[in-house]
Amino acid sequence: QVQLVESGGGLVQAGGSLRLSCAASGSISMMNPIGWYRQAPGKQRELVAGISRGGNTNYADAVKGRFTISRDNAKNTVYLQMNSLKPEDTAVYFCNYLLGSLVYWGQGTQVTVSS
Repeated sequence: QVQLVESGGGLVQAGGSLRLSCAASGSISMMNPIGWYRQAPGKQRELVAGISRGGNTNYADAVKGRFTISRDNAKNTVYLQMNSLKPEDTAVYFCNYLLGSLVYWGQGTQVTVSS
């Protein structure tokens, strides 16, 4: 079993920054793919950023150059540093972990960017 707990969300003005954390516990390996998704009201959940097994990172076009994903293997934690936030970044952000054919999700953390 895998547990993912996100934190770090909140209300921020446009242009501001937030850092999200995803603490993973249970039967995990931080070398497995892990990433961040988001879901805005009335929209589908979408990939924001991910780290592959080999450590390669990928980003949605909408966040490239503004968001950075990283992981601390010793702490079993993945981070999402979000800079230059825009109102359209407002969403619930979810941590996602892949273990073979199994997909695990956290409960999500709300990010609200005011204009």
